[in-house]
Amino acid sequence: CPIILPALNLAVCGDLSVMTTFMLFSCSDFWDNPQVTSQNFKFVRNLNDCAPGLSNRLSQLLLNLAPYLAGLIEGDGTIVVPTSERSAKGKLNYPSIQIAFAAKDYPLALMLQVLIGHGSISKRTHQAAYIYTINNFQGIIKIVGLINGFMRTPKNLDLLRLIYHINHKAPTLNIVGLPIDTSALGSNAWFAGFIEADGSFQVRTSLSTKYPRLGISFELTQARVNHDGIPSLRYMTVIAEFLNVKVNSIRNDRKYPEFRVRTSTILSNTILVDYLLAYPLMGTKCMDFKDWNTIFDYFVAGTEWANVNHIVELKARMNNGRTEFNWTNIH
Repeated sequence: CPIILPALNLAVCGDLSVMTTFMLFSCSDFWDNPQVTSQNFKFVRNLNDCAPGLSNRLSQLLLNLAPYLAGLIEGDGTIVVPTSERSAKGKLNYPSIQIAFAAKDYPLALMLQVLIGHGSISKRTHQAAYIYTINNFQGIIKIVGLINGFMRTPKNLDLLRLIYHINHKAPTLNIVGLPIDTSALGSNAWFAGFIEADGSFQVRTSLSTKYPRLGISFELTQARVNHDGIPSLRYMTVIAEFLNVKVNSIRNDRKYPEFRVRTSTILSNTILVDYLLAYPLMGTKCMDFKDWNTIFDYFVAGTEWANVNHIVELKARMNNGRTEFNWTNIH
């Protein structure tokens, strides 16, 4: 199953120019490799000739990289700050920033790696997932410079710890850690990055019950408290108010209860659609959103039952059901 994805000029980390070449590789090239870098793949043809739509998407990513990356890290990232100079075995401890990706989003991880110009991508053992890790000093400085001031969750405390660590190691840098971003949620691409990590587009097709039902929703869940014991209710409330919905408590009887935000009305779904058209998703979740939005259009027009077969077909290829990934037509 061939996948076409972009390959960026490594100079992009300096001038943020849009890349001009394509990379072509097969699924087996990356499913089986424990360590994957851009050198593994063959560069072919010109991006604008092959997929002008993808070029537009990369332009969007470059424009919105800082807040999008902050949201992605706050959803699926980990900021590691060593608490001691050396390990028990005497090895030096280094800070790192790690972002987890489902295997199907490897092209997104690669895109970010080359845009940022630092870090490595490794495959998780016995898991369909990859980890993009930045642990060199220059790379960490670059990530900090991008996301500082765009964080919206308590993970900003981890970033501030990292900045303190950097300033201790290199006092001349004197990086000023910025507070949580309180600007309007719809004003930048942070929410798109957060959705990329933790959002889910859902379609309900209960057709064999006594009272058949069709439904469409978007869901985002978060643990009620983070590793520092800080509640997530504040930022989940900001998201809920933006979407004109409420925060609900779920899994109350479990060890790790959660908060959930879910859209279900025409109004709340329209707010989400308008936002994601302004600040697009960049990974395979964009493909799910496209199918979900097609179904949503049927609900807006009141023609969902007339198009029930198409809805069932689209639902079957969304989320875990998606087996084909067309990165050249993601917009």
